[in-house]
Amino acid sequence: MTRRPALIAVLALAAALLIAAALALAPRLGTPGAQSVEVRFVREMIQHHAQAVDMATRIRDRSEERTLRSVALDIQLSQQEQIGQMRGWLTLWNLPWGGPGMTAEHARMMGMATPAELSRLDTLPPADAERLFLQLMIRHHQGALAMVKPALAPGVRPEVRTLARQIDAAQGGEIRLMTAMLAARGAGPLPAPAAVTGDLDHAGMEGEHAH
Repeated sequence: MTRRPALIAVLALAAALLIAAALALAPRLGTPGAQSVEVRFVREMIQHHAQAVDMATRIRDRSEERTLRSVALDIQLSQQEQIGQMRGWLTLWNLPWGGPGMTAEHARMMGMATPAELSRLDTLPPADAERLFLQLMIRHHQGALAMVKPALAPGVRPEVRTLARQIDAAQGGEIRLMTAMLAARGAGPLPAPAAVTGDLDHAGMEGEHAH
């Protein structure tokens, strides 16, 4: 576990630099409101990404398998970079980084792991933890693909739509790769989250209450 604080410090510095870049380069458009599609997408995706970075960091601390460590590092770096970009937008829009996030129920329906599942990544034998990581991250990515859909709609700010397209393409490819890696370990994915199966009405109501 000794490598985790140093890695987090490096990622935090990179995020700070990205925020500065976002402030300098973001388009000069009208500021979106706190309840806009853009702000809700950004705030919820920051929370979602933060857990993916956490899971990837946990498994890289334990796994010795090169391909899995490479996938985890890609997730760490790409999603931390996107967190910095989204925080930069919030700063530009004169909105706090925090604010209402997803309720526990809404997060679960968007594929996020529970505290107990996260703890198992640290306590299971390494080979079992690797399988669980792949299962949890596939489900997590499936939730992210559902989360990007509102941000792809016409009328959404172009920089937000561009990020949503990037997330859609990158995480779709990672799902395919991780599914193959899981099959090679003799295991299959977890059931897809409600955001994918369509049982999302309740989750959407919970999200509304959270905002």
